[in-house]
Formats: sequence, C-alpha cells, structure tokens
Amino acid sequence: MNARIVFAVGIFICSQTIAARAAESTDWPSYLGDKARSHYSPLKQINAKNVNQLKVAWTYQSGGERPDGRSQIQCSPIIVDGVLYGTSPELVLFAINAATGKELWRYSPLAGGGDHQALGVNRGVVYWADGEDRRILYTAGSTLHAVNAKDGKSISTFGDGGRVDIREGLGRDASKLYVIATTPGIVYRDLLILGSRVSEGPGPAAPGHIRAYDIRTGKMAWVFRTIPHPGEVGYETWPADAWKYIGGANSWAGTALDEKRGIVFVPTGSAAFDFWGGNRIGQNLFANCLIALDANTGKRLWHYQFVHHDVFDRDPPAPPNLLTVQHNGKSVDAVAQVTKSGHVFVFNRETGEPLFPIEERTVPKSDLQGESTWPTQPIPLKPAPFARQLFSADEITDISPESRKMVLDKFVKLRPHALYMPPSREGTIIFPGFDGGAEWGGAAVDPHAGILYVNANEMPWILTMVETKPRGGATLSNGQQIYGQICATCHGVNRSGDPARAFPSLEKIAEKLKKPDIIQLLNTGRGMMPSVAFLSTEQKEAVAGFLLGEIPASRAGDQPAESGNDALISEPYTHTGYNRWLDTNGYPAVKPPWGTLNAIDLNTGEYVWRTPLGEFPELTARGIPPTGTENYGGPVVTAGGIIFIAASKDEMFRAFDQKTGKILWQTKLPAAGYATPATYMVNGQQFVVIACGGGKSGTKSSDAYVAFALPKE
Repeated sequence: MNARIVFAVGIFICSQTIAARAAESTDWPSYLGDKARSHYSPLKQINAKNVNQLKVAWTYQSGGERPDGRSQIQCSPIIVDGVLYGTSPELVLFAINAATGKELWRYSPLAGGGDHQALGVNRGVVYWADGEDRRILYTAGSTLHAVNAKDGKSISTFGDGGRVDIREGLGRDASKLYVIATTPGIVYRDLLILGSRVSEGPGPAAPGHIRAYDIRTGKMAWVFRTIPHPGEVGYETWPADAWKYIGGANSWAGTALDEKRGIVFVPTGSAAFDFWGGNRIGQNLFANCLIALDANTGKRLWHYQFVHHDVFDRDPPAPPNLLTVQHNGKSVDAVAQVTKSGHVFVFNRETGEPLFPIEERTVPKSDLQGESTWPTQPIPLKPAPFARQLFSADEITDISPESRKMVLDKFVKLRPHALYMPPSREGTIIFPGFDGGAEWGGAAVDPHAGILYVNANEMPWILTMVETKPRGGATLSNGQQIYGQICATCHGVNRSGDPARAFPSLEKIAEKLKKPDIIQLLNTGRGMMPSVAFLSTEQKEAVAGFLLGEIPASRAGDQPAESGNDALISEPYTHTGYNRWLDTNGYPAVKPPWGTLNAIDLNTGEYVWRTPLGEFPELTARGIPPTGTENYGGPVVTAGGIIFIAASKDEMFRAFDQKTGKILWQTKLPAAGYATPATYMVNGQQFVVIACGGGKSGTKSSDAYVAFALPKE
C-alpha cells in the first residue's frame, strides 16, 4: 500500500479515536451531579461485573490538614471539561487535571486580605460559563468569591474586587453575626441562588433569607424573606415584631432546581434558638419548610412545613431530590425530601400535593417556662421511616452486659422517649439523633426508575436544658455565665470539649493561649468556631478571664464581675451541648444497626432493600454481624448498577449492588470519606473520586482526594 495512503488512514483512525473518546467524556458539572441533586450518573463503564477491579488512579494532597486531627473535607467536587474543582481543609479552591490529579492552579480565600471570620466547612463549588467567561463561585466564611475557572484569578468586576459579603442585604445589621454558607448555591441562567448558615443557639442570630445574586456583577437580584415582614404571607405565624429580632429559618442544606419550569426548591432550617421558642410563639413559617420559588423572581409558589414551631432541631438536612415516579397510573414529576427524623416526604413538583398520605399527630407539650409547643406534627404514612423512631428499654444495647447496665441506669433517669418529646431539664432522648436519620450528604435517586437510596444514622443523643441564670442564691461570674450561654453547647459545661464533633477541650487553654489571643479568637472565630464579635469588649474580657482561671467558677454569694452585663441573652434556657449517648466502650447506646443504606421505591412507597453501612472490625471478630457505623456524606448511583458511598466511620469506600444491596467492592481510604463522591469520564475512562478528610467522630484527618478507575487495557 502507498505510504501516503497508510499515513492518511492512520491519521483518520487516530482522529476518529480522539473524537470517540471526547464523545465518551462525561462531566459531573454541578454539586451532587446535576441541578436536580439526583447524585446520578449515566456512566456504566464501571459495573457490577468489573467494579471489584478498581484501582487507585491518582491521589491529590490538597494541603491544609491540621496536625491536631480536627480538620475536615466535606467537599463533593465538580468536574467540567476534564478539570476537577474542589476545596482543601483550609477552603483553598483548587483546579486539577481530572485524569491525572495534576494541579493546575490554587486560590486562597484569604489572599489579598480576606475575611478572617471562621471559614467553617465547604461542601462544594459552582461553575458558570458564558462563552469564554467561565467562573467558579464558592463561599468561604461570610464571603462569596468569583474566580476565573481558567487561571484561578479573582474576577475583579464581581462585587467588591471579586467578593460579596453575604452578611449584607438581610434587612438588619448582621455585620457582627454569624452568617456563612457551607453548601454551594445553584445557578439559574445568570443568577446564583444562595442559602446560608446562621447561629442556632441562644443569643443574637441573623435571619436566613434566600437571596439571588447576579453572577456577572455580584449584585443582589431578589430576596425571599423566610421570616416574613408585615403584610407578607406567614407574618401572622410569628409574634408581631419577630422579623426584627428572630434569626434562623435559613437554607443551610442546599437547593434543587427544575430548570425547565424555572422552580427552585428550598428546604429551610429551624428558627433560632433551636430548643426554646417562647419568644417566637406560633407556627413559624417559613422555618422547617420545603418552599417552591419562582427562580426568576423569588416569588413563593407553594410550601410545606415539616415541623411546626420547631424546638427539636428537626430541620431538613439535605437538598431535595427531583425525579419522575409512576403514581396512580400516571407519570409524575416529583420532589422528595429526606429528613433528620428518618422520613421521606414526596410531593408533586408543580402543585405541592403530597403523593402519599400525611397525618397530623398529637405530640407531647413542653413544661419549660414561657414555651408553647405546637399540638401536632406531620407524619408521612408512606414510605415507612428509614430509621427507628422510638428508643424504648427493648432497644437498649446488648453488645455486652456491662454496656446494657450502664445505659439502663441512665435510661430510667431520663424522660421516657416519645415522638417529638420536647426539650426538658431532666434530659430528653433525641432518636434518631441531631445528625439524623438522614444527614447533610442526602439521598441519591435513579431518576428513571423512581428509586431513592439514602444512608441513615441510628444514634441516640441526649438533650438537657439548663437555666441561663443560677438558682438558690448562687451568682455566677459574668464570664462564666456568658461561657454557659454561648460556649458550653460546643465545649461542654465543664470545658471538656467533644472530640466526636471536633470541639476541643478548653481545660488547659492557658498552656496554649494568652488573654489577647482568646479575645482575638472570640472576635474572628476559627475553623468550625463562629465569631462572637457581637459581644462587648468587657464581655469578651470576662470570658477570657474565666477560661484562664482569673475568676473562680460558681461560688454561692459571688458577685458578677461586671454588674449589668450578665443578662447577655433574653432566653431563659440554654443546653449542656450536643451529647451522643454512648456505652462504656464508646459504642451507641442502642442495639445495632447504627448505620444503614436503604433503597426505597418511590413509585409505591415500599422498601427494596436495607443493609448495614460500616463495620467495627473488633466486633465482627467477636462474631457480631456488621453493625453499621455513624456516617456522613451521601451516595452516588450510576447506570452501571452501582452505588458508591464512603461516609462510614471505618474509613472504607464501598460499591453496593443497586438491585440487591450486596457489597461488591470495598477499600480502605487514607481517612474517612465524610463527603459525597463524584463520578465522571475523561477520554473514555470512568473515574470515581472521594474527598478523604476525616476529622469527625474521633477519626484522623487527611487532606487527600483519591480517584479510582479500572486498569487500562
């Protein structure tokens, strides 16, 4: 054959191969895969027959891991045109080659003098493009950043030099309040629709209004007020002036978008303070709701409230999922919302009509001063809950006789558990616990089959309320009282901390920090700790003095350090912290399973399968079947019949069979993958990637992202 012909044929074959590979490239362009928040991928190169051949394709060390083991990565990355965008433990934004893990650029949120308020965590970023104008938008602390997707440079024409302060535009001064956004917003045309995370404790809290920003300019385009102003729908469900002083009702969990209909679905959090609402008597719309808004204008189309006058911290923990189901012989575009209580609510996307019956059930009343709980709460009759609802004596752990005795001794001293039992001074059992049930990782859906996959925690917690002012003639120093009101919910009443939630002990803080350091920390926050800049200079000095032992703790007859400053907050109660109920060996106080993965058919409301998620090897070695573990981060489902999920405390990454729930593959990660994975294809090769940040539940930290793929032929 003529050499020129051979060369031409070779060029043709090569070009066809390149074109075919390019056609096979599939992105993961949005948080959790798409704007419907389905966690679904049409890829099927990795399937039930070959998933056990997966190998590490690359590892990227993102930097910023804290040596004390308290750093985390909760980011589910996005992949666009072969580039992966994610964030480090320090919330540095990065871009890497999605096929090799090679770094392309990095952007620090503090470059050029950023906001040093607590950055918190980041669960993902947003991509937007118009021709050659390609942007990454993400939040770090109170700042929304716009970054050039091609080179990692700040886009100076957005907001104030590439930044927007999300504490602004809330209708009241929030400059010294805690307002951040941990979950990415959602893009509709040229708008970024964004929720926020605000303070949930006693004391000042910002309102959680939903806002849309012009992606080109950073200017606010519309706002939906979740705590209604006079004349707005829902205003009558609050005290007359609540819009001036109540905070919360914020969308911290993320949103979903029906792009065709132009509807954004917004789940909202509870009103602040979480556990006492005597200053917000009423139903409290639009807290604890799923709200359907016109994405163009922010106008409310419909809403449903999951908890009336929430004093249980039972807000929706994750974005809703959009899918199509078969209902009464018809195809219905639906929106499904999982909850901390372990329920799934399913609605017609256009009308808000529930697809399964919901019953308003009478619940116990509160006996706390000034409180008036709502008499009923809604319970869906289908699907059945994916987590147990009652912690009775029969549910007490039987892992060992010693564990059972320890738990039983405490159980008889607490209020008997009931559905929606209000907070109490004796101690109220929260089950499922504060982190769910469903948690922020959310659920995955097969949008074509109508099946929902959700991982669940079955961990009991104990909530104990305490009065903010002492009884019996004892007077606390001003610093101790402020500590009890503001700090004890995380660091504990005895300053012992909570390692499971990465809250450090403050018992020996004098060995690490001096008074000016503590005051600076109170002003700025750090890591997961929010700023409490709203405290006066005198109040901050009093707290620092108390922590350093300059003022002895609670002695009867003591006088406040500074008269008049002890009445920091108006709420008569605070609480002793978010306390997991564990046995003598650190295992949950309830019988296993402690973590599960569930498949629910939303066409019928029936379960397909349920299986433990996670394992304690030492218990398995004793002959105890896998118990499941606490888990954080969600699943991904693919057309290859696979569910990928990490999430578990045992630091494993697993692939489950979509039809049966059987484990098909598992591997140990550098640290626990408390994030939702992503899957994508570049040049004909499918990858699945997970952020291995660890740092929760007492597990070690890491800064690694690890990608897996099948070996190349």
